[in-house]
Amino acid sequence: MLASKYDLHIWNGLTKMWRWIARVKHPVPAVILALGSIGYMSIATPVRAQVAAVPEPIHHVFVIMLENEAYEFTFGQESLSPYLAHDLTRQGALLTQYYGIGHNSLDNYISLISGQGPNPATQEDCPEFAEFNPSDEKLDANGQLAGQGCIYPAQVRTIADQLRHAGLDWKAYMEGMGSDPSREAARCGHAVIGTHDNTNRETVSDRYADKHNPFIYFHSIIDDRTYCNLHVVPLNALATDLAQVNTTPNLAFITPDLCHDGHDAPCLNGEKGGPVSADAFLRAWVPRIVASQAFQQDGLLMITFDEGTDARACCGERALPGGPQPGKYGPGGGRIGAVLLSPFIRPGTISHAPYNHYAALRSMEWWFGLSYLGYAGRSELHVFGADIFTQPNKPGQTNSTAGAPH
Repeated sequence: MLASKYDLHIWNGLTKMWRWIARVKHPVPAVILALGSIGYMSIATPVRAQVAAVPEPIHHVFVIMLENEAYEFTFGQESLSPYLAHDLTRQGALLTQYYGIGHNSLDNYISLISGQGPNPATQEDCPEFAEFNPSDEKLDANGQLAGQGCIYPAQVRTIADQLRHAGLDWKAYMEGMGSDPSREAARCGHAVIGTHDNTNRETVSDRYADKHNPFIYFHSIIDDRTYCNLHVVPLNALATDLAQVNTTPNLAFITPDLCHDGHDAPCLNGEKGGPVSADAFLRAWVPRIVASQAFQQDGLLMITFDEGTDARACCGERALPGGPQPGKYGPGGGRIGAVLLSPFIRPGTISHAPYNHYAALRSMEWWFGLSYLGYAGRSELHVFGADIFTQPNKPGQTNSTAGAPH
């Protein structure tokens, strides 16, 4: 936890300098470590600090979002997703106490990229693609905009906006987007503002859903159509982008379609859907991601779900001021679990530390040297730490650490 906004500004500057030095592999690790230590001691609150176990920055993050499963169902011995539950957990880290923040789907996606809490419209997956109506003109002390609705005004920022401002790249890869041009465009696709959103149910020809694409709910992104077209793209663009480090975005947010994310079962085209089809999607894409040069160099892949089947919460989760309880019928979005793969994670790692979508956002912002948005800034949260990054050195590397805020 940093003492002030001024401290945070200094911290971000030092973080960016640290990460630049680490990327170019400066030959004086003692000096680098000293700089990191000075920054840590001078601007972090000692009682609430932890040491990040990552020797050089995580600079490429891949997120795959799946749908609607409880931890016990996904990761049990009889799991219908054995590749995720057994194979991938043996390759990376299993987070047994990872939680969604609300119900239904959309509020979880929104929280993961902006830190905004659920409101009545996002809890219902925004059946009307309607504007957000604020009840206050300004963000509160927790970065929340009180009110309800779907498409947030430009003052509400996302990690995509932060990355753009920092000179880093991001893309949202949406499977099936544009399959039916009468429903949505192939790039930056979404319903017309002010109309009923008919993308949220699959058809025989189109299984893309707005409610699983959080980026199109922010005016800061969709108002610049050219920019949005370049960054909210169909999934098939990922294969091309993975070919080189310089074409792989720093943040790749990947959403399977309504069949392959596990949402529908069975699917209209005859596929089984549910966890069976979700597992098949992972078998097709995870090997391509982890084989990419960007992942091997400094990458992390997180696979998780939007919500669980219960309404448990962790990490001091709060409701939106004046809004409903996040889980509709409970305090949170339930225990869902997550799997993380990275060259800096020892295969077979298991963490029982509590995390949720806000903590995941906080972690991504920490890795990229950004400030914390919305509820990601709450002091109760931790960034992913030494419980997960259990293999801090790749072959040929020397160990170094940098201070990380609580």
